[in-house]
Amino acid sequence: MTRLQFARAIQGSGAIDGLEALLDDATAIDLGELPIDTDDETRLTLKGYRDALTYVGYLAADNDFTYSGQLLRSLHFIMGSYDDKDRPGRWRVGPVVESDVLGVETSYVRPDASDVPALMSEFVEALQSSDGSPPLVRAAIAHLNVVAIQPFESGNGRLGRCLHTLVLARQGVLPPAFGSIEEYLGRNALAYAESLGDVTAGYFQPDRDTRPWVRFMLTAHLLQAKTVKRRVNESELLWDRLEKVAKTHGLPDRSVVALFDAALGLRVRSTTYRSAIDQTFFEEITEATASRDLRQSADAGLLEAVGEKRGRHYRATSEVGALRQTITSERKKKDWPDPFAKRDKRD
Repeated sequence: MTRLQFARAIQGSGAIDGLEALLDDATAIDLGELPIDTDDETRLTLKGYRDALTYVGYLAADNDFTYSGQLLRSLHFIMGSYDDKDRPGRWRVGPVVESDVLGVETSYVRPDASDVPALMSEFVEALQSSDGSPPLVRAAIAHLNVVAIQPFESGNGRLGRCLHTLVLARQGVLPPAFGSIEEYLGRNALAYAESLGDVTAGYFQPDRDTRPWVRFMLTAHLLQAKTVKRRVNESELLWDRLEKVAKTHGLPDRSVVALFDAALGLRVRSTTYRSAIDQTFFEEITEATASRDLRQSADAGLLEAVGEKRGRHYRATSEVGALRQTITSERKKKDWPDPFAKRDKRD
């Protein structure tokens, strides 16, 4: 569950930037394997974001942690080191220009580049101090400041979202895989950009009311949490049922990893299966063992082989797919109203 949730965060971040990747390709990138369909630009961008989020996970428990401009530059470099044209890890330079925000073509005049060091110094000082704000609010405001200041030539949205997750992780709220709202934002990218546009209103205005932005982010966290809760419950049911199926067919317990991924619609390959086993059970298996497990699952009528040799992958058969369909068909109708719909008009 954690493995796939992390991949969904990576996938969502790419979607915000207009980079589409199927979940199995995002999962492969997270596992350090090559994706099947994703182009190089998308692969490198998602890998950079994956590496940054992984680093955030380490920083969450670092006893010597401190926010600094160098930390933010380092995170930005990790994300974009594959391409030097946009100066990864270095503050932007050059004249003031109109830019878009979050990939949406809106007119936004960002602060002069000469003001960036001072603005970021002030921002980092605020991050270091505690004003008593709830963690979710602190994270949302940190996110907003990065995207509004635009300290780097590009990748500011990714950095803002990464910092959002880091602030929550440092506050002990949730680990990155579950604290990230990338998946929600990726599915609601236009609303996300419009919310930012409404708050910034064309140029950097630190005195503007940020409550609409905070409300949007709190709503994102609430709805993402509801999605994850439902997904956890359904995953537990699916895993239990697949364990029984695997046992019935005499398959090794680890085969459930491949059956579970396939049941979710992912394309399973020997390389990704091996990496997933290592991450799930901390067990290393050989290429020969992985190939044998998948063949046995196919012989049992649970997986279907597609392609030949290096291009071979496996998909779920109707028997495995039906297990998930049965679970999802039992979902209750969503009743997730806007938590701010009835707020006091004076607010």
